[in-house]
Amino acid sequence: MIFGLFKKKKHNQAIVERQYAALTSAARIPFFYTDLGVPDTVMGRYEMLSIVMILFFRRTAKSATSGQELAQEIVDAFFQDLDHSIRELGIGDQGVPKRMKKLAGMFYGRLETYARALDAGDTDELARSLARNIYPENQSAPDMGRLAVWMAEAERHLAAIPEDDIARGNAVIPTPEIG
Repeated sequence: MIFGLFKKKKHNQAIVERQYAALTSAARIPFFYTDLGVPDTVMGRYEMLSIVMILFFRRTAKSATSGQELAQEIVDAFFQDLDHSIRELGIGDQGVPKRMKKLAGMFYGRLETYARALDAGDTDELARSLARNIYPENQSAPDMGRLAVWMAEAERHLAAIPEDDIARGNAVIPTPEIG
């Protein structure tokens, strides 16, 4: 019984599920795929979900402890979701850990690269990084400038969200401007 006092506090599962659902819904907005150059493929959807998660994690890194704990639970849900998706694609049990390791490496590499560009306020560099990551084998990738600008705007939007909303799982990723 006494050991239960030292357990890491977990957020209410409903909060984690609500926030994760909001993030995944944001990554599925058709405009990203129809107008901002993200391919509507398995890897394109992975890239867009990674972008949304990166924006959320950058915001929660500046949060109080409860926001950071929520972020950890969200990242756990994200990687569980990736694991499930890989298995649904027919990858056998022996191949899953190798693929998960690769996807995790890709995710954290993107986090570092995008963070550098966002911290510097360099949307041109961010656009180049997005093009390299979203179209790794295509030298004539579409311009990712509008997606980079949206990311910078989304980050500013997230920075303005009060801590209580973050802790309650009420962070909303803004939709891109149509036009």
